[in-house]
Amino acid sequence: MEKILGSSSFAYTFAKGWMDVNGIIKIIAALLLLVIFVTVQQVEKKAIPAAKTSSLYEEIQEKKEGFEYPPQDARVDKVWKKIPGLNGKKVNVEKSYENMKKANKFDEAKLVFEQIEPKVKLKDLPPAPIYKGNDQKKMVTFLINVSWGEEYIPAMLETLDKHQVKANFFIDGAFARDNPSQVQMIEEKNHLVGSHGFGHPDFYTLREGTAKDNLIKTNELLASFSDEPIRWFAPPSGSFSNETVTAAESLDMLTILWTVDTIDWKKPTKDVLIERVLSKAHNGATILMHPTQVTSDSLDSLITALKKEYQIVTLDELMSETR
Repeated sequence: MEKILGSSSFAYTFAKGWMDVNGIIKIIAALLLLVIFVTVQQVEKKAIPAAKTSSLYEEIQEKKEGFEYPPQDARVDKVWKKIPGLNGKKVNVEKSYENMKKANKFDEAKLVFEQIEPKVKLKDLPPAPIYKGNDQKKMVTFLINVSWGEEYIPAMLETLDKHQVKANFFIDGAFARDNPSQVQMIEEKNHLVGSHGFGHPDFYTLREGTAKDNLIKTNELLASFSDEPIRWFAPPSGSFSNETVTAAESLDMLTILWTVDTIDWKKPTKDVLIERVLSKAHNGATILMHPTQVTSDSLDSLITALKKEYQIVTLDELMSETR
């Protein structure tokens, strides 16, 4: 009996002591949490007046909508077929405030933007050709179709280099086979290389399988000059069918046409060619040309004139959603 009472007394005393220790731990933990909570509140309280309650911060909040644009989805137009989308633009208020707080004055030039991607992109659209870029982009691009004219390519490359302009060269597979040094020169200058098919066929007359075989043959030749995949296809003479476009897209290639034609193969004068382009230039324009004497002679003046209003870029940049 004594043993039992002694054992129970010990157990009671131990349990009581453990509960006291546990209670103390709980109290200490609660006090620590309270200290942390109060500290956080004080930090937040100090931070708020420096930004979100300042008149400059509020001014940025009020004015931001005038500088923001919603994203535009890519779409298929009845006339112009595939039209690329465009990223939206949103003001990052916090970063803009950080840029302006030293001067404590609203400055449009110091606004910081974030781009918002559209829900529908070019790659999401069904097969269709592309004629131009988004008309909100003050950009144009040169489409140089190459099946002949190798004697004019070096001078054209020199002019493009002079103005730090990159163009798109659509190379015929037969031309690449017969003029490898010319194609290598174009590639080494970091211009975009696309496909012009093999042998300048009329793609409108080709069935889908035949068109695909032709494009594969051309791509295999062009691949020997570059590790970059051939993404763009310009059908000779602009002749194509739905089967042509479907064949190209089955190879992850997009079919490109043009909105401004130099008609340089008809040998216009330099003044006529330049006026022809400048009078029809527009946001997102695709400008067709060939390696000809008149194009080579006109290129310097044409670039100078276009640069007064537009950026001259490659198709990859023109057709991207990036604003």
